[in-house]
Amino acid sequence: MGDVINLRQARKAKARDDKAQQADANRAKFGRTKAQRQADDTQRARQEAAVDAAYREDRAPE
Repeated sequence: MGDVINLRQARKAKARDDKAQQADANRAKFGRTKAQRQADDTQRARQEAAVDAAYREDRAPE
């Protein structure tokens, strides 16, 4: 015979686990420092400038 579990406690434990996973995802997505965001913006601008500079003169960038 299997173990007896309390369904209310099991539901609450699952909800806690789901919230913890969502919190981890949010930390990964939004948990960057201001310096990291500025460094990423600088790098992105540098890459865009390099791509724009690579266009031929007779072709306008889209």
